[in-house]
Amino acid sequence: MSFGYQVLGFGSGGVSNPYMVATGGTITESGDDKIHTFTGPGTFTVSNAAKEAADNLVSYVVVAGGGSGGAGHGAGAGAGGFREVVSPSSPYTGSPLEGYPTAGNRITVTATGYPITVGAGGAAPAGQSGSTSKGTAGVDSIFSCITSAGGGRGSSCGGANPLNAGGSGGGGTYTPNPGTTPGGAGNTPATTPAQGTAGGNGGTYGPGAASSGGGGGATVAGTAGTPTQSGPGGAGATTEITASSVAYAGGGGGGATTYGAPTPGSGGTGGGGAGAALAAVATAGDPNTGGGGGGGSGGGCAPIGYGNAGGSGIVIIRYKFQ
Repeated sequence: MSFGYQVLGFGSGGVSNPYMVATGGTITESGDDKIHTFTGPGTFTVSNAAKEAADNLVSYVVVAGGGSGGAGHGAGAGAGGFREVVSPSSPYTGSPLEGYPTAGNRITVTATGYPITVGAGGAAPAGQSGSTSKGTAGVDSIFSCITSAGGGRGSSCGGANPLNAGGSGGGGTYTPNPGTTPGGAGNTPATTPAQGTAGGNGGTYGPGAASSGGGGGATVAGTAGTPTQSGPGGAGATTEITASSVAYAGGGGGGATTYGAPTPGSGGTGGGGAGAALAAVATAGDPNTGGGGGGGSGGGCAPIGYGNAGGSGIVIIRYKFQ
């Protein structure tokens, strides 16, 4: 009787779930992993931590909003900062910026809520009316201790733009002095690995020479303007965190000019917007990619085609659930 009672007691007791249980965002599955995608603000809420500590170290991608392109002779904007960790317990093919080797990048969760901030893209230049209407920086995205910096704004004709640094830097344009405005610094503030790259320099001022640079992308810097073409935006980073190969954080292209650079720069792979053709409107960065917006075109310093907004960011979290 005693032996039978013990067996019955063991069989009816049940076993607690040894894996993580969480809610928040849009949830999909890939094999033994769950993937939470946040395209706007929310909370990643862990109701049950995994039994094994290694299974509580999550994979993530955090992309900030891209900057917007400048107006007159507008440069392409920088992409939002891109940060990623691939957890050994939920492996997939990550980007070249995969940051697991740096211990400070790793996030081990507990049973609590983690507010998620998804940065907006920079708004298009206000009014699109003035030669010095500069772009707007993108907004940071945040998950736990990880912050990706908003992309730098694109420069415009009329002088230096001291605020075009960011996750990736916005492109520079020319100044009528003569001279050129350099592209903004990327990876600002600095992270390891770098969350982005620099924007391309503007072309030297002069008939047949004035042009604008492309915004930096996550993995490739923006290209400087040349006498015949404004610079393309730099390429972003490609990851398979969602079980498909997707690129994020491409830089925006510089806008065309009447001073010998009638060809605008293309947007970088990963949602970067193309620069404006003459008398046209630039392409905005793609939503939820962190792509930089394209720069506006110009004749002299007057805008004749306008810059556009940056793409909003995204936060993706992946972990083993069975």
